[in-house]
Amino acid sequence: MRKKVAKSKTRKGVAKRFKITGTGKILRRKQGRRHLAECKNRKRKRNLRKVALVAAVDVPRIMECLPFA
Repeated sequence: MRKKVAKSKTRKGVAKRFKITGTGKILRRKQGRRHLAECKNRKRKRNLRKVALVAAVDVPRIMECLPFA
């Protein structure tokens, strides 16, 4: 009898935080916008709205958590 290989599940917390583009890049939200917004200037808050790319170093770990992406 052969042993069944365990299937890896999608980590739902990771799936909610990151989006994979059609070309395979991973997008993330910027941190620092949740609270204490009074002391941050308008330009800084506006730039925090934008999405950012995940660093190349972190991509393998995120893709490991998203096996079906």
